[in-house]
Amino acid sequence: MSSFHLPPHMSPIAISEPFTKAWGGIINSYSPAAIEFVGTFIIQLVFFWGPSAIYLSLDTLFPKFSERHKIQPAPKQPTRTEIIHCLGLVVKNQILSTALHAAMIYVSTITGKSSFRVDASIPPLHEVVRDFIFSLAVREALFYYSHRILHHPRLYPKIHKVHHKFTAPVALAAQYAHPFEQVVANILPITIPPQLLHSHILTFWLFMAYELLETTTVHSGYDFFLNAAKKHDLHHEKFLIYFGAIGVLDWFHGTDGSKMAAKRKAKSGAAVKDGKAE
Repeated sequence: MSSFHLPPHMSPIAISEPFTKAWGGIINSYSPAAIEFVGTFIIQLVFFWGPSAIYLSLDTLFPKFSERHKIQPAPKQPTRTEIIHCLGLVVKNQILSTALHAAMIYVSTITGKSSFRVDASIPPLHEVVRDFIFSLAVREALFYYSHRILHHPRLYPKIHKVHHKFTAPVALAAQYAHPFEQVVANILPITIPPQLLHSHILTFWLFMAYELLETTTVHSGYDFFLNAAKKHDLHHEKFLIYFGAIGVLDWFHGTDGSKMAAKRKAKSGAAVKDGKAE
């Protein structure tokens, strides 16, 4: 009995011949710098602004459905004025991100050392999987530790408190942050890992799209996708739990909510026993 195997050159982002031809046409028509800049900007529009708009529209288009699936009660939800203010800061952060990306591309063009591979080739499946898993792991470490450092008493009031204005977050608030946090905790953890591997630009876009979808979803305030937003929602509500995205480092460092609850329960039990002993 024969088994089906994909050819080694096949990739989840290049299943069809039309895609390969279209990509080749783009490579022949535009410079690598223009492709990287415009393509990355489009990924931002589609996978950050798109999901944010959908999640935010649920309150207006499907109010009963929205109320039924909100994690936190109505009195804690941000007002229309707060959301408009959030939009203004997020737009500024997007401009900052785009400007920094343009500057990085400019430097790469001058030095001749590009951060990503922008060519007519299509990355093979094993390379996409390898780069994606590596980037996911490194991003988790960079995000967890930068996020936890931003909760330090000396940094939190000046920087991270901005993001925590929303104790009941909305998707758009994923990038509602101080400019320093936008760079250190939002941009660099996503862009550095694939740059370390000199990943293909298509792999970077795939990874970036996933991360933007993930961050808008965990900030959405809804119980969709098996309660994917629950842990980060608790972080916004209680502050000192769930600093990471995947959860491995929260488990390792004991900042997992369930672990901390167990510790508090054990301490309270010990205190009760000591009280009885006295």
